[in-house]
Order: sequence, then C-alpha cells, then structure tokens
Amino acid sequence: MSDSTPAAPVVVDLWCDLECPDCHRALDDVRALRARYGDRVELRLRHFPLEKHKHAYAAAQAAEEAVEQGRGWPYIEALLSRTDDLGRTGEPVLLDVARELGLDAEEFDTALIDGRHLLIVDADHAEGKAIGVTGTPTYVISDERLDGGKSQDGLRERIEEIVDGVLAARDQ
Repeated sequence: MSDSTPAAPVVVDLWCDLECPDCHRALDDVRALRARYGDRVELRLRHFPLEKHKHAYAAAQAAEEAVEQGRGWPYIEALLSRTDDLGRTGEPVLLDVARELGLDAEEFDTALIDGRHLLIVDADHAEGKAIGVTGTPTYVISDERLDGGKSQDGLRERIEEIVDGVLAARDQ
C-alpha cells in the first residue's frame, strides 16, 4: 500500500505487524515523515505479521480490504491505535474499525472469509524474510534496513538522515 505519488523519489518501506505495540508507537514517526517530506517520499506499508500475534495476519488482510475501499492509511492508523483491543478481542475489532470509518464491514467480513488478499500479505511476508526482516517495525530505505523492533531510540533521526542523503544525491 502506498501513501504518496508513484513517482516519489525516495521509497520508505515500513514492515509492520498491525497487532504490534511497537508499530503503534511508530505512527508518530510516520506522521513526522509525512509532514517533513510530503510527496518527496513514498511511504509503503509492507505486511509482516508475526507468529506471536494471532490476529495480525487477519489484520493485514483487513488493511488490504481498506485499501480496496479507498481508506488504507486511515484504517491502518485506526487499527494501530487499538493494538491492545485487537490482541484481547480479536477479529471483531477489524470490523468495528471498518464501521467506524464508514467502510463496508460486510465486505470486510467476506474478504476475511474468502481470503482474497492472502497473496498480497504472503508476498510481503516472504519478501520481508528474504531481505532479513525479523521484527517490526522495520524500515527499509535505499537498501538500508533499520530495525525498530529492537529499539526506536534515535530511529526517526536515522531515517531522516538516510532520506536527506538520498534526496541530496538525487538533486545533484
């Protein structure tokens, strides 16, 4: 899922588990990157559901349904703000968030049953494993991987340093 123009000069892939409390905290970094760079950066959410979060795989599929319905990032942000609820209550939270955003919750339920978004989630997860993603959130910018699952201290500054360097090199 993309949050910018397709021709954006710098791609930031955010490997995320939508039940992960660290990914919830990473939302502040996402918002700061959007504010600082606007459409000079393409921010892409990549799915990396972790086995320890039993609802993360369904949450990733639900996020893809939200993309289909035109509200991907609002859904993701709303869901990440409820990681505790998702962990406790499970999949009904996915439909509750859809309803709260005015999305077609019946279609969400159908999408979760028929698995129409499984290939996207599986492809993201496989690609993440192939490039060495082991936890979430993990950022990949210009082939540099930053693991926010270990520590988020100084992470935003490091992301900005990399993005600034890529932008400066492209402007020369």
